[in-house]
Amino acid sequence: MREILHMLVVLSVICATSGAVLVNLKQATKSQIEQQVLTYVQGPALLSVLENRDNDPIAERVIIGDVTVFPAIKDGRLVGVALESFAPGYSGDIGVMVGFDVEKDELLGIGITTQTETPGLGTRIMDGSFTSKFKAHGLESMQVTAKGGDIDSISGATYSSVGTVDAVRKAIKVYQTLRPEIKYIWKKS
Repeated sequence: MREILHMLVVLSVICATSGAVLVNLKQATKSQIEQQVLTYVQGPALLSVLENRDNDPIAERVIIGDVTVFPAIKDGRLVGVALESFAPGYSGDIGVMVGFDVEKDELLGIGITTQTETPGLGTRIMDGSFTSKFKAHGLESMQVTAKGGDIDSISGATYSSVGTVDAVRKAIKVYQTLRPEIKYIWKKS
């Protein structure tokens, strides 16, 4: 009995120490991981969506609630913003960076940040032939053609197409909710 208690105490100490080390390691690397995600995952999609700008949207990002908003500033005024949204695809969540023209209230475009779709089929959501359908698109009629919209699904990749459109629709809802606050924040600068 004494050996079992000793073993339980030793295992408890090992588990507690391991847990503390992992928590501290996560805290110590959090900012580095965030910077890597911004640079290599979100960055390429973001910079392709917010092309017409003078600023660095990554450096000037603002967190509103739990949403990170990336501004595009041209000649000292806010011309667009981008934010990331997720929706389920065929093999997992699809991350989409969605850019908005704040003057015209339409999409600037989209860029895929993360996806685990089927190679050769679902991964075609990243092709310019699909993503270009979102450029200068209105905010109201965002839907695939099978559901009454005007975005053609990719043949053989319906789940991936619908997942992308659903992520864009979520981003539109978030943008419309945050629009007054976004305009207020960058009106001051």
